[in-house]
Amino acid sequence: MDNWFSLKWFTYETFRSYDWAYPYLLYLLLFVPVLFWLRTAFHRKHKQRLAITHTRAGGLADWLTLLRFVQPVCVGLGVCLIIVALARPQVISERRDQYSEGIDIMLLLDISDSMLEKDLTPNRLAAAKKVARKFIQGRLQDRIGLIIFAGEAVSLCPLTTDYELLYGFLDEVNPKMIPTAGTAIGSALAVAVNRMRDTQGESKVAILISDGDNTSGNLGPTTAAQLASAFGMKVYTISVGQPKKAAQADSTRSTALFDEAELQNIAGLGNGKYFRATDNSALETVFKQIDQLEKVKSKDMLSRDIKDFYRIYLYWAVSFLLIAIGTKSTFMANILED
Repeated sequence: MDNWFSLKWFTYETFRSYDWAYPYLLYLLLFVPVLFWLRTAFHRKHKQRLAITHTRAGGLADWLTLLRFVQPVCVGLGVCLIIVALARPQVISERRDQYSEGIDIMLLLDISDSMLEKDLTPNRLAAAKKVARKFIQGRLQDRIGLIIFAGEAVSLCPLTTDYELLYGFLDEVNPKMIPTAGTAIGSALAVAVNRMRDTQGESKVAILISDGDNTSGNLGPTTAAQLASAFGMKVYTISVGQPKKAAQADSTRSTALFDEAELQNIAGLGNGKYFRATDNSALETVFKQIDQLEKVKSKDMLSRDIKDFYRIYLYWAVSFLLIAIGTKSTFMANILED
């Protein structure tokens, strides 16, 4: 290991940064001095010693006397560092990642001329675009696409997680993009089914926003809703705008009732839910409800990177023990001690 011989491994900051795999082993350090004391006590009567006169003569004699302590000190340090190595000093780095399988969501937006009515502020289409943007901002890792429809349906943006790109498409939406008059709800659902039938999302959701009944297109809404259900799609329908006045003609009232019943039928066949939004606040509430209904299930994954440093102290321990062995039979040890 690089620079194992550096003294930085013995600083207070370094030891404080460690997580110890077996911290209870560090209590053995308290017994190392006891072992030396016991060794001295048991052999005091059986070993021969040279009497050393402790004078203040100084000079070379004093240094030679001090060098005799190198061997026992090295043994003590070696044993202490072996204990430190056995306690397994480590540095643990933890990282928490949020993992989720996103939902595939297709927004189906009616851009017929009737969506310019001002019963929502500033009009139905602008209010729907604003709330749809907030809905997109609240999603996490979901693939979202955009389909616009009037007399025909057009896939404006495919499923994507690039929400900035989606915002750009959403801002450009206006009734002039599809000059064909009418409301092709069935065609819009068919395009959504075609876009999502082979996707691998955790779930597939279509959110249809309209203010009228199906008046054009080659495919009926009921058939399209059944296709959506067959491919595992949920269909949420939102009717925007104020209901027709009760004072209007019977024929007008029956048309209004049919509008709501048709969107309810689509949601029922598509295993979703029908909502009515008569103002901006109600429209925001509807999208919040859908947001809660289709919350992605996320999992927190904890990853740990463990780096061991016991080898550092094992290398130091071996070094001190080698020094102790190497000085055992030199002038630095008391040859009469054994």
